[in-house]
Amino acid sequence: MSEPHTLLTGLAFGESPRWHDDGLWLANWGAQEVVAVGLDGASEVVVRVPTTIPFSIDWLPDGRLLIVSGPEARLLRAEPDGSLVTYADLSGLSEHTWNELVVDGRGNAYVDCVGFGLLRGDEFAPGLVALVGADGSARAVADGIAFPNGMAVTPDNSTLVVAESYGKRLTAFDIAADGDLSNRRVWADLGDGVPDGICLDADGCVWYGDVPNRRCVRVREGGEVAQTIALDRGCFACMLGGPRGRTLFMLAAEWRGPENMMSDERTGVVLTTEAPAARAGRP
Repeated sequence: MSEPHTLLTGLAFGESPRWHDDGLWLANWGAQEVVAVGLDGASEVVVRVPTTIPFSIDWLPDGRLLIVSGPEARLLRAEPDGSLVTYADLSGLSEHTWNELVVDGRGNAYVDCVGFGLLRGDEFAPGLVALVGADGSARAVADGIAFPNGMAVTPDNSTLVVAESYGKRLTAFDIAADGDLSNRRVWADLGDGVPDGICLDADGCVWYGDVPNRRCVRVREGGEVAQTIALDRGCFACMLGGPRGRTLFMLAAEWRGPENMMSDERTGVVLTTEAPAARAGRP
């Protein structure tokens, strides 16, 4: 694979990358922005969000944007006039911060909760995954997850893959017609890998960003490493997109601990390279 190309600089912490409307959309943590980036590197702020860290984005099948407002335990929906309304109140499921989001092809929104106060330096406790239905109802569908982070859904909507950052593994669940999860299993033991944001490709592999190891890794089910891209800073998330679905976008930034996430330093970048297989599934 070719050396990564720098597409964009000056981000705080880029997270939750999504390929949408022929461009890369991302959550710029610490700046309260959703940013759209073209393949020429031109960027614009498309949504300003009333929250801090974390927040994540994805779309309903009808094209409406959802935003996880993590500290407020809300899932927001963008309206045609640009306003944000509460799509679901998650506060009854956990008092802790909500993190990542993925929407499957049926419109089921999966949101995960870290399970402890990372930014406060709290002692670790396992988190959960909640399902938000089309009516805005929310219920927990998986628990006991060691720092749930990025999530992805297979193209047939049959499987949810969850990155367990503190578990150093990818965990899979079967998705029922009503959105419930079952048949929990280890999809890949990552050894010393610490998975953050993830995406799927057409060969059935998962790409994951790894912050402490400063790399982006492509892994097959079972744990075999297919590709590793070394970076000069932590990789928080990755996404496949571009005209052929084979451009790998990597969101990276210097990591100096959770206590420094709100600093004014803008070390966040978007890097790109050509991937061996096209994007698949969701996000």
